[in-house]
Amino acid sequence: MHPFRRLALLAAAALPLLPCGAQAQLRAPLSGDWIAAVVNQELVTAGEVEQRLARARAEASRAGLSLPADTELRRQVFDALIDERVIITSARDSGVRVDDTELDRAVQSVAAQNQMTVEVLRDRLRTEGLDFARFRANLRDQMLVERLREREVYQRIRITDEEIDRYLAQQREAAAANAELNLAQVLVAVPEGADEATVSARRARIDGALARIRAGEDFARVVRDVSEDGNRERGGEIGLRPASRLPDLFVEAVRTLKPGEVSAPVRSGAGFHVIKLLERRDSGPDRVTQTRARHVLLRSSPQLPVQVAAQRLAEYRRQIESGQRSFEDIARQFSEDGSAAGGGDLGWSAPGTMVPEFEQAMDALPVGGLSEPVVSRFGVHLIQVIERRQVTLEPRQQREQARIALREQKFEQAYIDWTRELRSRAYVELRDPP
Repeated sequence: MHPFRRLALLAAAALPLLPCGAQAQLRAPLSGDWIAAVVNQELVTAGEVEQRLARARAEASRAGLSLPADTELRRQVFDALIDERVIITSARDSGVRVDDTELDRAVQSVAAQNQMTVEVLRDRLRTEGLDFARFRANLRDQMLVERLREREVYQRIRITDEEIDRYLAQQREAAAANAELNLAQVLVAVPEGADEATVSARRARIDGALARIRAGEDFARVVRDVSEDGNRERGGEIGLRPASRLPDLFVEAVRTLKPGEVSAPVRSGAGFHVIKLLERRDSGPDRVTQTRARHVLLRSSPQLPVQVAAQRLAEYRRQIESGQRSFEDIARQFSEDGSAAGGGDLGWSAPGTMVPEFEQAMDALPVGGLSEPVVSRFGVHLIQVIERRQVTLEPRQQREQARIALREQKFEQAYIDWTRELRSRAYVELRDPP
């Protein structure tokens, strides 16, 4: 599975979790900076809290979002910073490594994302008061965290055979409910308030029609001879419709039929019916629509807020649509994902294998369509659908697809549980203002 489908860098995915254990009421510093918390061997300063608060307010203002009251927002930001320090220190102690070659490529990717060389990036950081060595160390920490989460969080997720069975059964039920059916019918009407003799005569008429059909007579001919339905000249054909737009009685009558088979007589308020299943179109777990898409990914960070990343992707979108540049060239130059070398091509994906925000936007696109910037836990994406295909899966493939979808569903809670467990084992000392 492509790493984009699983995990985001810490800078793009730090979660403001609720407090775990004792909390201190954090107040804004009156002057200067001070240590608000010691987390293992790391510090959280009041200045960092203020910077994160300012960024949260600015991004919420740009996006038109509401925020909690100041006291609650400050607590959430403080907790998020502590959780970040807990994860970073755990990543450093985990044995996971990022070598200098990998780190150099990541620095070059950040520079390309900001449309500058590494030398210009170094100068820009210096003018903003940021040490380049510290920047590299922070980037290494982010990569360590991503690898640790990939190793630890997915190991916590357990998918049983029973869960897979339930998932596939639910998929079959949903497919049956959404199936398209083409039905034809013989209708023998029964007048409202008809007496028993009339009902019996009408029943005998429909039974006779069914006997002719089962004896091999053409269904359409029997319809023209017997049916009292407006579709008789079309052989009783109702037309292809979603099951949800057909009477439940009809859907149930053909539930176990194969195309070409007819039902036993069924009674409705209109009279007696014999239903023939002409065609069934559904997409159960054995039949899926796969999508081949490509994307440009910009990972949000303190240096590249979500809003700025979205603006850059909107400009890339304009360049692609105007023919100035190709999608592949932009992906190769700017995308911060392993797919960049291949022009952003993510290959074929089945439903449930991408994160929900990405998949929803991708599914809404026609073949060749370009999305607006899409925010996910990885960062911000520009998506293009290359092609689609219908694929029939073998039972083994169905179960693997179900396992992937269930694992993605469980990821968020597993990540939260993992973070809380790390926090419960960490040394966290909260300090009051001096």
